[in-house]
Amino acid sequence: MKLKRVLKLAQRLAKPFRVHAGRKFRLKDFDPGDTLDLTSEDKPRAQEALQIGVAALAELQDMLYAQDRWAVLLIFQAMDAAGKDGAIKHVMSGVNPQGCQVYSFKAPSSEELDHDYLWRCMKSLPERGRIGIFNRSYYEETLVTRVHPEFLARQKLPVAPDQKSIWEERFEDIADFERYLSRNGVAICKFFLHVSRKEQKRRFLERLENPEKNWKFSANDAKERRHWDEYMEAYEETIRNTASEHAPWYVVPADNKWFTRVVVAAAVIHTLAGLDLRYPRVGEEKRKELAAAKRALEKE
Repeated sequence: MKLKRVLKLAQRLAKPFRVHAGRKFRLKDFDPGDTLDLTSEDKPRAQEALQIGVAALAELQDMLYAQDRWAVLLIFQAMDAAGKDGAIKHVMSGVNPQGCQVYSFKAPSSEELDHDYLWRCMKSLPERGRIGIFNRSYYEETLVTRVHPEFLARQKLPVAPDQKSIWEERFEDIADFERYLSRNGVAICKFFLHVSRKEQKRRFLERLENPEKNWKFSANDAKERRHWDEYMEAYEETIRNTASEHAPWYVVPADNKWFTRVVVAAAVIHTLAGLDLRYPRVGEEKRKELAAAKRALEKE
């Protein structure tokens, strides 16, 4: 499929889930089971589209790497078992590892707690010409920390935070940070993989019943389900306050993994396509140098 057709299809698939003006955002307006006009019978066609998208993504990434002007930051946030790891694995399967960096952020270490909350992510930002992937990110500081405010006590803040205003302050800090990155050539694309509580339960039970998937399950995962409504409220507030034209969120339906991966691939392709990527043009002096090298090789 020609790249132009892929770009057009990517825009059509990604647009319904793109949030770039968060003021009126409501999570209830997005269905975790949505598959647009596709049904389960279309799954093979969707998987084929994913492979075409992966090939297109590899082509765009090659230009990104060669041009060496932009960096791309992909941020993945989700509840447990929403499929972040699988989406990253499948969508980025065709990307040159030299041009891609993946970081997974767990609970902060003692060294990280001795710095501001953005520090550990700042030092992992992608270089120009590369795609950086954050599996969780600084957004944990408006999600997990909001649901569990006791975590703030470990952050050694000089003044006890006002529980009412600290989240607004962090939204403001993050929005300013992302604006700064955008102005300095970092294209940001953020994903919330929106899984339903019912589907999460099904996937947890599958992990418990299948010995080959036991390693994926943590007792803490089940405990966090008790805070489901609090997490949904935190996600809604976070997306509403940090979605922007230069750093949009994609609220991706995650109940059907085959559809999730197609939408994620479409959004990444759409982001890269907006950067006007192209291979560097060779100047006259360089062309003469190449011609001379060619003649020398042909004489051997």
